[in-house]
Amino acid sequence: MSTRRSFLRGAVVGAGLAATAGTVTASASGNPQTVPFHGARQAGILRELPQQSVVASFDVIAENKAELTDLMKSITDRARFLTTGGAPATLGITAPPADSGVLGPVVPTSDLSVVVGVGASLFDDRYSLADRKPAKLKPMTMFPNDALDPTQCHGDLSLILAASDTDTVLHALRDLARATRGGMQLRWKINGFSSPPRPAGTPRNLMGFKDGIANPEGAAVDRLVWTEDGGSYQVIRLIRMLVEFWDRVSLAEQENMFGRRRDTGAPLDGADEKDVPRYAEDPVGTVIPLTSHIRRANPRTPETDDSRILRRAANYDRGVDTNGNLDMGLIFTCYQRDLERQFEAVQQRLADEPLVDYISPYGGGYFYALPGVTGPQDHYGRALLG
Repeated sequence: MSTRRSFLRGAVVGAGLAATAGTVTASASGNPQTVPFHGARQAGILRELPQQSVVASFDVIAENKAELTDLMKSITDRARFLTTGGAPATLGITAPPADSGVLGPVVPTSDLSVVVGVGASLFDDRYSLADRKPAKLKPMTMFPNDALDPTQCHGDLSLILAASDTDTVLHALRDLARATRGGMQLRWKINGFSSPPRPAGTPRNLMGFKDGIANPEGAAVDRLVWTEDGGSYQVIRLIRMLVEFWDRVSLAEQENMFGRRRDTGAPLDGADEKDVPRYAEDPVGTVIPLTSHIRRANPRTPETDDSRILRRAANYDRGVDTNGNLDMGLIFTCYQRDLERQFEAVQQRLADEPLVDYISPYGGGYFYALPGVTGPQDHYGRALLG
């Protein structure tokens, strides 16, 4: 048995012991904020993002399909434990501690959620999975206004961790990276944060506008988000905002570019953020310009209804670039049944919109968010791996 596979199997065993303790602790505490781990679908997808998140992409380095299976079991066991909490396994006085200790001697119950996805590159000839690739999955398309950095794009596996506290998501990332070191290696990552609603309603992005107001709801979610097996196609886009330039634009021009009021989030022809724009009454764009972001993204016609997406975006701040400019922006994430019919159709309508002068998409990828883990004997990717 290879050293790598020995490491992975050891991680699975250690995780299983800890996960048992975590389940007991979560049941005893009854913490209402705990996000359910088991289910036919990954609960973190529909969840409104809490204050802190980490979005990461990994290259899988498992040598064969058996090691890949061990890797997915290890991710599952660690995620199960981290989302329920409990006492880390005791590994003996000569072994490194089973946990980093960042959250204390016992991992507390929390509102941590984990979303795991797989990229098109996982279905190459390494693991004999080509015939099992989800039908709509492909590498991320480069659009005309993109400035993609290859080192910040794509990946075999995506991981989104979200919780109320920064240390909770960073602890989870370290734990998962440690448990899977022999099977996957970090390709790129970014830390995100979500602003509280101010003054109420939908949170804002770093351009000052409410972000994600018009998400599908109710029965539309089943029709637009989930695939038949309980998965969903995931788009991650890392979008830098050129805030120094944006902050010099007049408020009226900013609002015309978005098609919404900055203070309330209402469409320019409405009073509340949830008001539906009345495009039919404004066919030439006198009130809401035809070039505005909301009008291009979602024209609200019968022909474009099936291209709607579920948005789950977070803000990011990476400090200062080499030119002394602020490096901040949006971690745009969305979910859908069909990448081309939904996200790519929206993106094509947005080509050359006025906002492209103030944003620069530079990274991300397309992934397939796997079906959920249905119970203690199940694991991520079980159906794919056979």
